[in-house]
Amino acid sequence: MVGLVFVSHIRELSKGVIALARLVGPDVPMEEAGGLEDGSAGTDMERIASAIENADQGKGVLIFMDLGSAVMSTEMALELNPNPAHIMVDAPFVESAVVAAAAAQGGASAEEILFLIESQKDVKKF
Repeated sequence: MVGLVFVSHIRELSKGVIALARLVGPDVPMEEAGGLEDGSAGTDMERIASAIENADQGKGVLIFMDLGSAVMSTEMALELNPNPAHIMVDAPFVESAVVAAAAAQGGASAEEILFLIESQKDVKKF
């Protein structure tokens, strides 16, 4: 099954996104890399690298970032252990998490999940 990693500046945000995504993907391997080790705000490339490793079950890992330095820290984490199956996702943090979790739960491949996320980018909320 494809794994999912959520990188946020605040641990509670990444944990909250996982809690929401678990409603539609209870069996999907999901890891959070939110905040710094001491619980303060920020991003940590070593925590991100560890989360990616823990989420990887051999079918790829999709990595979702909230903003700004989360992207840079994720890029650095990926440089520590390059793997073409570990993919950064450029999409809304919450909405794409739910789409990805539901699709992964159904057995979709990383490529299929990315297609679904891309197709949802322009969906209006109201």
